[in-house]
Amino acid sequence: MNPLKRLNDFGQSVYLDEIRRSWLHDGTLSTLIERDGLRGVTSNPAIFQKAIADSRDYDDAIAEHARRGDDAMATYEDLVVADIQAAADHFRQVYDASDGRFGYVSLEVSPELAHDTEGTVAEARHLWQRLDRPNVFIKVPGTEEGIPAIERLIREGINVNVTLLFGLERYRAVAEAYLAGLEARVAAAEPASRVASVASFFLSRIDVMIDPVLDAEASLGGDREGEARALRGQAAVASAKLAYVIYRDLFGDDVERFAKLAAAGARPQRLLWASTSTKDPSYPDTKYVEPLIGPDTVNTMPMDTLDAYRDHGDPAARIEEGVDEARGVHQRLAAVGIDLDAVTAELETEGVAKFIKPFRSLLGTLEEALRKAPARG
Repeated sequence: MNPLKRLNDFGQSVYLDEIRRSWLHDGTLSTLIERDGLRGVTSNPAIFQKAIADSRDYDDAIAEHARRGDDAMATYEDLVVADIQAAADHFRQVYDASDGRFGYVSLEVSPELAHDTEGTVAEARHLWQRLDRPNVFIKVPGTEEGIPAIERLIREGINVNVTLLFGLERYRAVAEAYLAGLEARVAAAEPASRVASVASFFLSRIDVMIDPVLDAEASLGGDREGEARALRGQAAVASAKLAYVIYRDLFGDDVERFAKLAAAGARPQRLLWASTSTKDPSYPDTKYVEPLIGPDTVNTMPMDTLDAYRDHGDPAARIEEGVDEARGVHQRLAAVGIDLDAVTAELETEGVAKFIKPFRSLLGTLEEALRKAPARG
């Protein structure tokens, strides 16, 4: 049986971390849903920058916006909203058949608002209304300023995908914000059964930042050399397994706080494994899939990783294996001089910048395309 589809048997949903307009119309997305059991799509500014700037899929739509006199920002929003709506419509049957558990598509607020609580709330409301689909997530960065925005949006019944999570304490704060938003909603006698959220914990970027530090430490020789080499490539998966421990502590069946919300119809905020493509060619191409399979999780994969797992994945419930070893990895990293708090703070700052850069680049591309469009007739 298809390994991708088998992941569903272990409680893990597969999302595609990529979107192209052509896939919405040529049968690609429909095939992934039917053949692979795909349950959602995630997007971000970098994904849309690649989709729009590197294809001809949007030429006619951009020309129409040029004729209307729209600026780059209005054009961008119309293009991405149309794609997300179309993708959500592809998943609507999945959403309805699962009573709203599966079948979500994500659209991110402007990365320029990552440190602006009020701006994030306002744009999230705007995009939620424009999309007008029950099976969409509004992506909100899990920054310090994003946390109060998350609570408010959940309280208002807006589905949220919390993105750019790297550290355990920040993940815990995000989950607490989700719970607080639900509690406020229930206290106001508002329905909680159709409010959905995921917390996107980024993986490969952790190893990409830590591995060179370990390599440098190993190159010095001495007592730490062997340990530094042994720890290479272990930080991200260890962090993910410990995040799942926090998830169970907050959303487990025997947790009184969540049990009260569940009685009102609320659902847990699932953990979503993001940044799952392997950046180091010496690592297996399914490195950030195999060890993190388990109930109430999502793995969002770019097409290359999706294809690799379909070809040679080996599904099994592994998320709760090796938790003590994961704690040991964190302790050992500290012993060789790795400050995980500092690393995750730097990754968050870098992550915001990595979304702002393609977002601004895409707006520049659209400005140029809009200027040229009238000349094409």
